[in-house]
Amino acid sequence: MKYILNLGFLIVILWAFSGCSTCTRTEQGSTSSEEKVTSSGAKEDILIGELNVVVDETVLPLIKEQEEVFLSAYPNTKLNIIAKPELLAVRELLSKTAGVAILARELNEKEYDYFEKRSIKPRVFPVWTDAIVVVANTKQPDTTVTISYLIQAMKGESVDQKKIVFDNLNSSTFRHLKELGKLDKVAANFVEAQASSEKVLEAVANDPNKIGVLGFNIYLDLITSFPGKDNIRVLSVQNTIGELADNIYYKPSQSTIAAEQYPLRRTFYVQNYQPNLGLGIGFSAFLTGDRGQRIVLKSGLVPADMPGRDIIIRDEIPL
Repeated sequence: MKYILNLGFLIVILWAFSGCSTCTRTEQGSTSSEEKVTSSGAKEDILIGELNVVVDETVLPLIKEQEEVFLSAYPNTKLNIIAKPELLAVRELLSKTAGVAILARELNEKEYDYFEKRSIKPRVFPVWTDAIVVVANTKQPDTTVTISYLIQAMKGESVDQKKIVFDNLNSSTFRHLKELGKLDKVAANFVEAQASSEKVLEAVANDPNKIGVLGFNIYLDLITSFPGKDNIRVLSVQNTIGELADNIYYKPSQSTIAAEQYPLRRTFYVQNYQPNLGLGIGFSAFLTGDRGQRIVLKSGLVPADMPGRDIIIRDEIPL
């Protein structure tokens, strides 16, 4: 059974080695497959060494679960997790502070060109689908919301003049809604930025005239212990996006995200920009492999590759 579970991970690792012959040269002129040495004197490899990973802070709870299992399975590794709002996370990647990023978007053309000029070819894979949650105070009678309303509110043009509260104006949630509404700017008097997702929940719990927007993964992590959870209601969002748009209102859940019914979905990608054949490959393979995808499934999000189920067939049934 152990060998069956690890087969997919082994295949990915072998594939990574087979691609080594196409590795390009780094800006220092050495080959990207050049071996490094860890502080303990061991040669850095795909499952040995230290790695800086920058992540979108809205999925930090899931990343911490992945990190815990990965480190227990591979004790010769060390992950330095850097949690940032999306825009700042990209800057960490561009500044070479981190070699791997886990983000709700791929790099744009300008950002990608920065690495292309350094002859670094990225390895990018989808890892899961998350969602954006819209919450309101339970004193408000509304249980539903439309995307068009959220866009109008961000422009300061909603009828009820409610404030839209985000975790950060550099966050992936803010960027996602801005892109949906094709907004170049928002109304400062009607868009509020808090210091964290927990602060978003606090703001909504204390003020019926505010609507909060935050990531689904971090919402699931916070809400069970949030002291004001009885004052928080998750709003159903009308599905008006994409080929499966049916104008029906859906709440975010693992099933509605998987069925593409909940409209505020976003795909996360693990993006390896390490110039050498290092731990970035091993960690990426873990995230996209069977164990990593099972952790995603358990967390309530939707894996990019649904884990299979192993069926044990016995000749005799014990009585």
